[in-house]
Amino acid sequence: TNADGRYLHKPSVPVSMPPNGQGQTHGYIRGWVKTDSLGRYKIYTIRPGVYPTRDEPAHIHLTVKEPNDIPGYYIDDIMFDDDKLLTSAKRLAQPNRAGSGVVRLVSKDGWQVGERDIYLGMRIPGHPEEKTLNSLKGIQAGEEVQSFIPWHAWGPDKGKRTCPVCAYGWYHGILYLVKQEPDWADTRKWLMMLEEACIKRDTALTVYFVYGNPVGYTKEKRMQELSRIGRELGLKRIAVTFVPSFTDEESEINLNNFQPGDMNSFILFKRRKVIDRFENLQATEGNFQKIMNALDGSENEYFHLESPPYHSKYSHRGTRWLFSLI
Repeated sequence: TNADGRYLHKPSVPVSMPPNGQGQTHGYIRGWVKTDSLGRYKIYTIRPGVYPTRDEPAHIHLTVKEPNDIPGYYIDDIMFDDDKLLTSAKRLAQPNRAGSGVVRLVSKDGWQVGERDIYLGMRIPGHPEEKTLNSLKGIQAGEEVQSFIPWHAWGPDKGKRTCPVCAYGWYHGILYLVKQEPDWADTRKWLMMLEEACIKRDTALTVYFVYGNPVGYTKEKRMQELSRIGRELGLKRIAVTFVPSFTDEESEINLNNFQPGDMNSFILFKRRKVIDRFENLQATEGNFQKIMNALDGSENEYFHLESPPYHSKYSHRGTRWLFSLI
């Protein structure tokens, strides 16, 4: 749509779509772009307005055509994280076709910049990669980490129920998930290595240990158990947290479909979107470096920029979209 949330036909614009018999049109703000050899592309446009009916968040429709005989297909619309119409219910209802379309904006050189990675074939019915991608267990790269409220036994929010991605989800984050009684010596080693990474990367990385073992669970017992570990290790940056289980509804952690591995899982995210996932890793220097390399690989020139305060005038300003095909 244009900045007023309307699809308008402009006969003077070659790509403008004439209205059909019912007066429907996609309007004149249309186009196509081809990726470079690395799968990157950019779109320069305005931020669309909300429909006058105000029944849907502002959005941009996208269609992908791969360089093969697979028919083109729609993917999740680009939507804006700061849009008040993008409610929790609407976020959860998104099918994640080619990954989440929700973008979070930064400002640079007078532009707003949003990134939308596209995971070819993901959640696309009939796509050759559909079965392979759908067979992967739990939340995957390209999907959003949904809000949840674990108990914090140790760390900056000790005693509180702070949502990891709501409060600290802007830069890089790691969710270190353990679902059953672990090898505590190995777990302690992981916590120390990740603590050092947090100190080194400062505000660019936040780590959460989330323990979700339902066996013998009581809040008081788990709080004492984990706070003792945090105190003994001298942790200052890592949040040591827990939930009754990873299917718990009260904490809303069930909304994420984490499905941790038998030993552990590491969910890496940036701007709340999962960028990688590792399963059942022992605390070795090699495995630690795998995780650090994955974080480094997702950085770009916009990573360290802060989010601009939302204002309605942004609907009329230029927006620069940076996408990549995965």
